[in-house]
Amino acid sequence: MSDTQTKTAPASEEGTERRLNMIEAINEALDVTMSRDDNIVVMGEDVGYFGGVFRCTAGLQEKYGKSRVFDTPISECGIIAAAVGMGAYGLRPVPEIQFADYIYPGLDQLISEAARLRYRSAGEYTSPMTVRSPFGGGIFGGQTHSQSPEAIFAHVSGLKTVIPATPYDAKGLLISCIEDNDPVIFFEPKRIYNGPFSGYYDKPVQPWKRFDASIVPEGHYTIPLGKARHATEGEELTILAYGTMVHVVEAVCAEKGVEADILDLRTIVPLDIEAIEESVKKTGRCLIVHEATRTAGFGAELSALVTERCFYHLEAPVERVTGFDTPYPHSLEWAYFPGPIRIGEALEKILAE
Repeated sequence: MSDTQTKTAPASEEGTERRLNMIEAINEALDVTMSRDDNIVVMGEDVGYFGGVFRCTAGLQEKYGKSRVFDTPISECGIIAAAVGMGAYGLRPVPEIQFADYIYPGLDQLISEAARLRYRSAGEYTSPMTVRSPFGGGIFGGQTHSQSPEAIFAHVSGLKTVIPATPYDAKGLLISCIEDNDPVIFFEPKRIYNGPFSGYYDKPVQPWKRFDASIVPEGHYTIPLGKARHATEGEELTILAYGTMVHVVEAVCAEKGVEADILDLRTIVPLDIEAIEESVKKTGRCLIVHEATRTAGFGAELSALVTERCFYHLEAPVERVTGFDTPYPHSLEWAYFPGPIRIGEALEKILAE
């Protein structure tokens, strides 16, 4: 694992440097926003007394009470529907869907209600809700605890989709999401809750606190939605990734000595197309990596945008490394996961063009 991924985040003048993992950073973002705005409520399955299945909401019910941090029935449709109504009446709900794989029963409420409310009411009502949900694989969760459905939400007008890759970004982006007046889907890459992942599943986990990307300021700070982050800078090719895959491609490039311009997209809607265009025009090559299935995955949209905007600058066809068009297999997890072997082959191919 390269230490270059760590040089992202100086502490703000207001705060003090601490090293947190992503769970702690998310918990702190919720705590900070709830302390500043009494209209923010946290809801979901086991988020109250239990503190969430990954402990992202630990201690919040004790601090803010059961009327602001509360458990819900096992009904994703009901959770999202209630949050839409809360938002319309002036609250800022932060519902948690325990795993992204369970979010589908809430799609009608998210797509037909939350995403459309501002438009259909001519701005009279908004839906200032942030839906948090762990997503992605790498934990042997099988087909029902490993999915990456971000492309579904990127397709919906009126929804924003945010995916952090570091503790610093997790806190700053989540605060921005909660303070946004429109609905946001905040996907948390659960494979990197406790530390960045190189893609080598047989190597020991590196805890976040060994990396500078875990330096998280105290108090309130935000990261603007729609602004990508340079994980590394290089001239040989551009790599577009988000979430867990940022760390995997970084590790592979470091191992192979490839000087890549790696862009951590942070948010796929809104998308920092300006940063993408600038990078691809500089390098002339583009590799896109994501864990979701290939067909109609968000990488297809990225590939189309790069081709449309940078065609005459490309020295080689755009390459994609993704999950396969199958359910996420439990027994063949590391064959499905876009790991070092497949990414390495793609690097060799695109650089040989």
